[in-house]
Amino acid sequence: MQLAHVRGMLLTSNVTKFHFEVIMIVQLIHKVQTALLVASFFGAGAASACDAVNFRTMTIPEDDPAPVRALLAAYRGLSYANDAVVMPDGTALPMGVIRNVLPAERLTSATISEQFYYTYPLAFDLTQRRKAWEDPGRLRNDAFFRALYFADKAAARKTLSKVSWSKGASASFYMTGKYQVACQLAAVFAALEAEGTDFAPFFRKSGGSFNWRVISGTDRLSAHSFGIAIDLNTELGGYWKWSGAKPGHATEYNNKVPQTLVQAFETYGFIWGGKWHHFDGMHFEYRPEMILYARLIDE
Repeated sequence: MQLAHVRGMLLTSNVTKFHFEVIMIVQLIHKVQTALLVASFFGAGAASACDAVNFRTMTIPEDDPAPVRALLAAYRGLSYANDAVVMPDGTALPMGVIRNVLPAERLTSATISEQFYYTYPLAFDLTQRRKAWEDPGRLRNDAFFRALYFADKAAARKTLSKVSWSKGASASFYMTGKYQVACQLAAVFAALEAEGTDFAPFFRKSGGSFNWRVISGTDRLSAHSFGIAIDLNTELGGYWKWSGAKPGHATEYNNKVPQTLVQAFETYGFIWGGKWHHFDGMHFEYRPEMILYARLIDE
């Protein structure tokens, strides 16, 4: 091999290494800048150090059934054995089966498996929700969420952090730090601010966040009880009951929530009630397993 050729190879190798190091430094700077921006949305004194997860791109484990893979990736510390989800404290909850029951019964008594009965659409397409009872993510197994998060109000309140929006409108939301939900919401706000769009109208007259209560007419806890849900502007969001629609007949929905806002929430694990047949357009709920499951189904 000629000396000039060897020198050329070494020079190319050094340049490649230099470029790689520059890329790594740029990525590190971007990560630090993003972390600082995310932290800026936390209230004073809150534990704001976090590393937000992008659920559109994160790696999903192999082998287990798709619903199990989604759950294990979404909530660190869960495991799976003997057809049951095992909580970090050792509590085992059976996945259950998909039953041949009416939609209304499935809504009120969903098994863990049935939480995935309707696939959440990742595309900003509101045609799927026109189908009666197509409510992806609205089905919740109450025992699962009580075990995953909290069984009582006092335990939930101890974990809350304030996440605030202040660009053009002021709104504060109290979210649990468990499974870094507050961090994920702060990451949503950082992404929205970086978008450069005026989202202030959606943060005026917000419907709130943490509220320990049961769902009206049931003994099941609302997602707001766990500090994992927020309601934005109630006037812009729209709600199926306010429209006068009957259960299973909420086809028409005049959506006013923009795609960019919805997709920012979805990226960081929140599903949107505007994609439900029984629409709740103000409502965003931390359900990363639904985002991950939709990715697996799309594959």
